[in-house]
Amino acid sequence: MATYIIGDIHNAAKKLDKLLTLISPSMQDRIFFLGDLFDRGGADPDPVGVYRRISGLNANVTWIRGNHDKLLASQIYAYYGTDEKNRSSLRPYRYNSFDLMKDRLSRGDMLDLADLIMRLPLQIEIEAGSAKYLLAHAMTFDPAAGEQEEKAYLEGLGDMHAYFEHGVEGYVSLVGHHDTSYQHGNPRGRYLDEASASIWVNDQGSLYLMDCGCGLPGGRLACICLETGERFYA
Repeated sequence: MATYIIGDIHNAAKKLDKLLTLISPSMQDRIFFLGDLFDRGGADPDPVGVYRRISGLNANVTWIRGNHDKLLASQIYAYYGTDEKNRSSLRPYRYNSFDLMKDRLSRGDMLDLADLIMRLPLQIEIEAGSAKYLLAHAMTFDPAAGEQEEKAYLEGLGDMHAYFEHGVEGYVSLVGHHDTSYQHGNPRGRYLDEASASIWVNDQGSLYLMDCGCGLPGGRLACICLETGERFYA
């Protein structure tokens, strides 16, 4: 059994397909998506393709809520909770996912997706080998400290420099949200592969940043296998 952690996808269905072909997961493998499946996507955004691909995976799949996932769910609730004659008064959704999806999915399917998103976990604790891991979209917290506000998991809290340096004591944390290109020049960590376009890990090995800019020009979708340390990119 292998455990794969995949960073932010941001509507990039073709990159997701390529990545899944590279790792070729089995029914016994575990796949964890760190959130932000939706919004953006470069020149070929396909949120429905991303959603259907993940829903149809023949593996043990866990999807963690990201801030863009929640934004999409909120837009779905607002749109379908408003009388059709009054929808023109709604504030336009600032990203592309909603318009790309509502013409391909039924009202019921859209609301089911929103319900699913709002049931997703904000943080997960797992074990692989002899190590304990915390997974969240933007920031992890010691489970012993109790549950934090939703925004903390989705966007982080204040100055993140100390968190990037130390992570959470006793755990290895893996998060997305923070584009690793912004760690260029950070002396307290390193890129595991290409500078500015690959997974970044702090010097203590206690925090991995998994968002390699997928959905933006030049960005990549990243994945790491916890048991072997092997990395995959699309």
